[in-house]
Amino acid sequence: FCHILTQKEKDAGRLSAEWNYTLPTEAQWEYACRAGTTTAYSWGDDINSSHANFNWDGNYNTGSDFKQTRDIGQYAPNYWGFFDMHGNVWEWTSDWYRADYQNEPPIDPQGPSSGIKKVCRGGSWPDGLSGQTAPSLRSAKRNSLVGPDFADFSLGFRLALVRIP
Repeated sequence: FCHILTQKEKDAGRLSAEWNYTLPTEAQWEYACRAGTTTAYSWGDDINSSHANFNWDGNYNTGSDFKQTRDIGQYAPNYWGFFDMHGNVWEWTSDWYRADYQNEPPIDPQGPSSGIKKVCRGGSWPDGLSGQTAPSLRSAKRNSLVGPDFADFSLGFRLALVRIP
């Protein structure tokens, strides 16, 4: 998708040669999600249904929550203007999953060069509360849901526009 979109935009003259669309790295995704914050979520440490689309009141198919994805922009953006970084759908990153990721360099870690599953971030609408938190929606939560050929109703992606070195 990213390759086709990049080529289409370049062919149409809307994207210069030194730029490409891609999936964000895991580090880029978290940086954008946090938007300069250090709290559990980009808006603070509390979670409720006014902040994100998630399963806040029961099982994924019970209660009053929406039980499906929602159009982007139904919730306030983070401090940098990004919408729906928490909840709605898990988002693919370009990084392969490795459990000991915390041992990577703290600045712009690259992650492993190969693997079986891709890292997904952000949580999704079926993810619910655990006590007073929604752990799957935390800015720092990482998941290795599936391999790159998997499609699911709670999985999506966000594009990054990067300059080619």
